[in-house]
Amino acid sequence: MLTKFETKSNRVKGLSFHSKRPWILVSLHGGVIQLWDYRMGTLIDRFDEHDGPVRGVHFHHTQPLFVSGGDDYTIKVWNYKTRRCLFTLFGHLDYIRTVQFHNEYPWIVSASDDQTVRIWNWQSRTCVSVLTGHNHYVMCASFHPKEDLVVSASLDQTIRVWDIGGLRKKTVSPTDDILRLSEMNTDLFGGVDAVVKYVLEGHDRGVNWASFHPSLPLIVSGGDDRQIKLWRMNDTKAWEVDTLRGHTNNVSSVMFLAKQDIIVSNSEDKSIRVWDVTKRTGIQTFRREHDRFWVLASHPEMNLLAAGHDSGMIVFKLERERPAFSISGDTLYYVKDRFLRLYEYSSQKDVQVIPIRRPGSISLNQVPRTLSHSPTENAVLICSDVDGGSYELYIIPKDGIGRIDPVQDSMRGIGTSAVFVARNRFAVLDKSNNQALIKNLKNEIVKKSSLPVVADSIFYAGTGNLLCRAEDRVAIFDLQQRIVIGELHTPFIRYIAWSNDMESVALLSKHAIVIATKKLMHQCTVHETIRIKSGAWDDNGVFIYTTLNHMKYCLPNGDGGIIKTLDVPLYITKVSQNIVYCLDRDGKNRSLAIDATEYVFKLALIKKRFDHVMSMIRSSKLCGQAMVAYLQQKGFPGVALHLVKDERTRFNLALESGNIQIAVASAKEIDEKEHWYRLGVEALRQGNASIVEYAYQRTKNFERLSFLYLVTGNLDKLSKMLRIAEMKNDVMGQFHNALYLGDIRERVKILENAGHLPLAYVTAKVHGLKEVADRLASELGDTNPSVPDGKVPSLLIPPTPVLCGGDWPLLRVMKGMFDGELDNMGVAAQEEEDEAVDADWVEDLDIDVDGMLNGDVGVVIDNDEVNEGNDEEGGWDLEDLDLPTEVGSPSTAISGRATAFIGPTPGTPVSEIWIQRSSLAGEHAAAGNFDTAMRLLNRQLGLKNFAPMKPMFIDLYMGSHSYIQGLDSVPEITRAIERGWSESVSPNVRYPPALVFGLSQLDDKLRTAYKATTEGKFVEALRLFLNILHTIPLIVVESRKEVDEVKGLIHIAKEYVLGLKMEIKRKENTDDVVRQQELAAYFTHCNLQTIHLRLALNSAMGICYKGKNFITAGNFARRYLETNPSNENLARKARQVLQACDRNMKDANDLNYDFRNPFVVCGATFIPIYRGQKYVFCPYCGSHFVPTLEGQLCTVCDLSIVGSDASGLLCSPSQVR
Repeated sequence: MLTKFETKSNRVKGLSFHSKRPWILVSLHGGVIQLWDYRMGTLIDRFDEHDGPVRGVHFHHTQPLFVSGGDDYTIKVWNYKTRRCLFTLFGHLDYIRTVQFHNEYPWIVSASDDQTVRIWNWQSRTCVSVLTGHNHYVMCASFHPKEDLVVSASLDQTIRVWDIGGLRKKTVSPTDDILRLSEMNTDLFGGVDAVVKYVLEGHDRGVNWASFHPSLPLIVSGGDDRQIKLWRMNDTKAWEVDTLRGHTNNVSSVMFLAKQDIIVSNSEDKSIRVWDVTKRTGIQTFRREHDRFWVLASHPEMNLLAAGHDSGMIVFKLERERPAFSISGDTLYYVKDRFLRLYEYSSQKDVQVIPIRRPGSISLNQVPRTLSHSPTENAVLICSDVDGGSYELYIIPKDGIGRIDPVQDSMRGIGTSAVFVARNRFAVLDKSNNQALIKNLKNEIVKKSSLPVVADSIFYAGTGNLLCRAEDRVAIFDLQQRIVIGELHTPFIRYIAWSNDMESVALLSKHAIVIATKKLMHQCTVHETIRIKSGAWDDNGVFIYTTLNHMKYCLPNGDGGIIKTLDVPLYITKVSQNIVYCLDRDGKNRSLAIDATEYVFKLALIKKRFDHVMSMIRSSKLCGQAMVAYLQQKGFPGVALHLVKDERTRFNLALESGNIQIAVASAKEIDEKEHWYRLGVEALRQGNASIVEYAYQRTKNFERLSFLYLVTGNLDKLSKMLRIAEMKNDVMGQFHNALYLGDIRERVKILENAGHLPLAYVTAKVHGLKEVADRLASELGDTNPSVPDGKVPSLLIPPTPVLCGGDWPLLRVMKGMFDGELDNMGVAAQEEEDEAVDADWVEDLDIDVDGMLNGDVGVVIDNDEVNEGNDEEGGWDLEDLDLPTEVGSPSTAISGRATAFIGPTPGTPVSEIWIQRSSLAGEHAAAGNFDTAMRLLNRQLGLKNFAPMKPMFIDLYMGSHSYIQGLDSVPEITRAIERGWSESVSPNVRYPPALVFGLSQLDDKLRTAYKATTEGKFVEALRLFLNILHTIPLIVVESRKEVDEVKGLIHIAKEYVLGLKMEIKRKENTDDVVRQQELAAYFTHCNLQTIHLRLALNSAMGICYKGKNFITAGNFARRYLETNPSNENLARKARQVLQACDRNMKDANDLNYDFRNPFVVCGATFIPIYRGQKYVFCPYCGSHFVPTLEGQLCTVCDLSIVGSDASGLLCSPSQVR
């Protein structure tokens, strides 16, 4: 039995497969109907409107409907698309056992404990026929798939076959009203539309199930007499053919599987049995330990079965469906219908070559499993599971068609795997001795070689080489030299696929693909949630593979994508150019045309074949958000720029790639304030002052413009900004511009006009403007502020700019492959080319000041003077200026220079390399990526509360970087500190980060904590042990031995934290004598150092002795003496206590403490959890808790969630190799 999917739930009473989608309906004894995707293993939906158990469900063959029947006497019809019940059918008077849709007509048949079978029309929502005749519960009823028959089984020990031909005629061609009225009357007494055709009697007890054969006139039934009976029928009668015995309890369900000519049954004896219909004997039995089986269902079109039991259900197949095949040049050899066939890819000729011997046994899974071909000798090896694993050797006749003598035993042998390793030699795996037997074409052993690993399968790995598969690794073994060429740790490998040049190999497991070199050097691993079925390499070195429902590709660096969706699983045999050749499960050859543009483009990028990339950009339709995102992720935003036409996307990509010209063009098209602002930020980062100025002008950001002119030393435009501020009546803007200009008189004037006369006076006085200061002093009179004498004033004069006017100098680098030539593909590129290359960005300010009370200022003022005066309308009169309406932006930022050169793209930061190469949380924290570090810790250890670890995160980050102070005006330079760095190594080699936490430091802390415990400083000791627990998740060690030491350290720290918390609580709880004794007693059961255990035992002995619990105190005294204490005074005291307690064997208080029964202490409630009681534990520190605390924060480590799933501590690179 090949299990495909399994669920855990209440008892399953009903099952139904969807005919097209990978769905199964499961009805539960608890009243819920579940809808599962068995391919993905996910619960899609649940329906729970029934009151009580739901015993029957069934999908409609074509409509989005399903029907259910339950113990609430109702039948409900549901629409799974709208996720609601459409209507309810009432009529049955007792539990409903089964329900089923008819394949063709709008009917539902239902069986009930009210001793009737009813047929309903779900379109008219009425009962069209009631089939009466059974005199006990009707356990099941079902339609014949093709004929007008219904079969029903009942606990009255009979099976009834009903003829519903009359009902079909009435449905297809209704009679006249009078006749229909008479028929309605007869329906009240059972009706004539459905009549009993046969009554089958033969079971000794009640019958639980009966079903039709889909094509033959056969019925199979199973009952409480533990027997399965086979019945045959003709037009006039039905009779019993045979009885199948083997079940040891009631048979729950039984059905035919016509494709394989077998019967499948399940029973309350916890088994599923498979029977041969023709030989009427048992083939195979599958058992469960504790679950009784209740129902069976088969997929209407696929080789899938489902069985419901007491604690869930399983979806399974009885036999493998993957055809055995082997490729040899342009030829495919494969097995179909007990024949070896040949398929030529070039001519698409498919011919039958030779027949294959049928297995002697009748058990399942006897079909050929693997096939190996020797092209020079034209020999074929076929392996199967016959006799526990065997192979057959066939020599194909030269004419390609012939017959093999069926009694040719010399060409057969025992072995779980057999493959050709040379022209006329093949290797057979001898599992019992773990060796490879090398045989010739006469099936004679010529050599034996012991294998380097405990192998359970072997594969071809080149001439004279074997790839040996073990449970957790694979190894390539040279049979001639008897050496291991390569070894690799992998998941359990099912199939392998070598590239055409034998340089790369793909190792396929159930949910992963490992790509490696011919010496098993790991290249990448691809994980899939859906089962992987097959794969082959194309001519470019890309691995094409199939899952259950997709065809995908995998590049050499591990990147992948979907090529197309598959309706049915396919097994790839060969990939040639854009054609993928496959075999389906029926053994038919298929050829699928695929579009390889996407993965060929990505491959060219990876291999840096930029000429191919450029030609593909010009000729192919490469588009889509996925491709753009891929290019961004891989550091090619400049390439992505040429694949998109959306201006917003182009703008973002241009900023990311530093292409300021395209960013300007896109910003002009978009013309939104946010985009101009972002353009200004990027231009400022590049030191392109002219573009910054243009962006600030477009957003009318006067404050930033003024500051830009200050730092670039453009005093002329700064003066014009002052005039604009005057026009806007912006007092603060005027003052700032005057301050930037160093114009003292203007500042005094502004302060005076604003009414700040004291400030104006002080400014004039300090800066030596005597006339103005005297005038202002006379105006102020007595309120004139005093200026301190004898002090040298520090004048507010702006500093001299470092660089006046121009842009920052740029590094000269050659133009990139994708720049210049492809720029013409941009949307706005032609517009930019038309503009003058050598033009400066702006001669004057082009600022539109909107909404001013005094008029509109369209552009900057060329003349320094503003005509002032009153016209006839009054108010300020500003003359219109004869200036150009729009000052355009040139295409380049630096005259002529940017057309030839572009800035270099930044490399990958060291911290990002650390993250890409590591799965260790400590190294992610050292790189500064706290978010991924916390996610890793949550997945590995179930950590949820990271507050106690915040100082450790910061220490790790700060400790793995050094900070070098440069110039005063620039930020410090950050350098990553790498572990194991050496001057002799190439600068391109990167090492993992240096970490401030090490195992030796934790050992020092442990010794300090031990010392504090010995001295009775429990609070300090608790702090130290908790610090150890909080540091360990971020530690990184090198060897497996150190990993074991770290895990041991967790256990030690956990035990001490738990014990110290109980001891501190005991000291605080002075009122409750009983609780004090319990906590002291629990403390002695923590795993402590001997010295601390003696102290704990001595303390508990004294407390219990004072509390008159002499039996318990005597136990502690005895345990204390067993430790061979060195302190003679304390030992004498313990012996005295023991003697006193032995004379008075009683306890005054009843403690929740039984020292005879092993227990662990709950980390939160501090109560014992004795052996056999249920508990949950912390996934990190391993502390135990009572089940009610599941989902809460662990009170011992204060980090993890109790009972959460976690993969385990990962603290060393050796754990992930």
